[in-house]
Amino acid sequence: MLAPRVCYPVVVLIVCFVAATIVAPEPLSNAFDAIMAWIVHYFGWYYILITAGFIGFSIWVGCSRYGTLKLGPADSSPDFSRVSWYTMLFSAGIGIGVIFYSTAEPIAHYHAAPRQGVSDTIAAARYAVHIAWMEWGAGAFAIYIVVGLALGFATHRRGRPLTIRWGLEPLLGERIVRGWVGDIIDITAIVGTVFGLATSLGLGVIQINTGLTYLGVAEGSLALRLAIIIAITLAAGVSVLTGLTRGIKWLSNLNIALAVLLLVFVLVFGPTVFLLEAVVAQFGYYAQHILQSSFETDFASGDAWQSYWTTFFWAWWIAWGPFVGTFLARISRGRTVREFALGVLVIPSLGIFIWFGTMGWAALHREIFGAGGLGDLATQQVVFAFLSGLPLATLSSVLAMILITTFFVTSADSGAFVVATLSTGGMENPPLATRALWVVLQGAVSVALAVAGGLSALQTASLVGGLPFSVVMIALCVAVVKSLRAEWEAATTGVAPSAHPY
Repeated sequence: MLAPRVCYPVVVLIVCFVAATIVAPEPLSNAFDAIMAWIVHYFGWYYILITAGFIGFSIWVGCSRYGTLKLGPADSSPDFSRVSWYTMLFSAGIGIGVIFYSTAEPIAHYHAAPRQGVSDTIAAARYAVHIAWMEWGAGAFAIYIVVGLALGFATHRRGRPLTIRWGLEPLLGERIVRGWVGDIIDITAIVGTVFGLATSLGLGVIQINTGLTYLGVAEGSLALRLAIIIAITLAAGVSVLTGLTRGIKWLSNLNIALAVLLLVFVLVFGPTVFLLEAVVAQFGYYAQHILQSSFETDFASGDAWQSYWTTFFWAWWIAWGPFVGTFLARISRGRTVREFALGVLVIPSLGIFIWFGTMGWAALHREIFGAGGLGDLATQQVVFAFLSGLPLATLSSVLAMILITTFFVTSADSGAFVVATLSTGGMENPPLATRALWVVLQGAVSVALAVAGGLSALQTASLVGGLPFSVVMIALCVAVVKSLRAEWEAATTGVAPSAHPY
């Protein structure tokens, strides 16, 4: 059953915004670009600071005395195996970007190494991989941890509905959370999730289109993009209708299996010894420089580079916070606070390090010692051009295409599941009809934007929305601390948590 006070305003806002992007995509895109530039210029330092703060907060929570508390009753056990849990949180939290950014981003930084004074050197290459590790690793997952912990405690420990508003109950109180303030929080979370997924769907379509063109299967066209959107929407619909324990879990497991297969392929057929040495050395470089780079700003050279990379990524992960955080809370019942905070922070980050380290250094090896030319290509073309230089190029490109598609479908189906949960007032298992509705609406938004343009405006709007939600996230940190203290006191004194006012 839909929650009218939340669902109906969301549908109206989505329809109005999509209509505006169809009618005037360029003026709207320019307006949001101007807003985003203003945010980056005046709040870039703020994004840098709070993201580092979220990482520190996650480490503190995981290592504190509260780590033994569970997201659920003390005798509860996890709903999913640890392997499936990790594959689902990784697939939902990162998505298709790891495929093409793992090669394209290190190449981009290598040719324009920020703050290094020189480019196109081994020093620039090491810094390039380091920056990619930083932007795709702990920062993203710390953001998800903050949201996931707040909702996990509210839902699994105190029996509240699975929506963002209830994560703030310890701070705002039940009366405010149930009122119009809570409605606005949930509306903002749903709109941000839908827009974020729609832009990811659009960017993914471009990537698949590029791959099909490269393989000679089809030429890029609007008809092809629409066909891809429809196919992905149908696949996501099938997956989300089968539920978490089957479709989404199985597809997430498949994602990671295919990713490992492609990684092993590159390691075996690429410069194996060079890659092993480079990745091992990169861990030392990361440990030595991560504290400085986590707080680094472009105060002396303008914010052009940082606005395109680090600040962009922090804004993007925060914009995805409601979606991924809610999804993580849903699949983490029975996990301890320590396992959740440190597990979500460390294990996916290690996966990112190995993936970006291997793929990034393999592409850099070709750029430095081989044919080169990767820096002249568009982002979505780099991975296919790189694979073309290895044996069995067609086979590896097909594998990359399949992996892009499975990551794509997993993000779409888990996103539809989360939006269905939020739009029904927090039902952990929303009705099939509601799940199907949001899958169709996601696809419809993407089709409309593909036909009329406006993807850029929607993407920038999602990033702009990350600024106000960052304030909500800071409030969620305070709420988590209050929840931990109340639950710890209840666990150590034997008094029911409800008797402990926040």
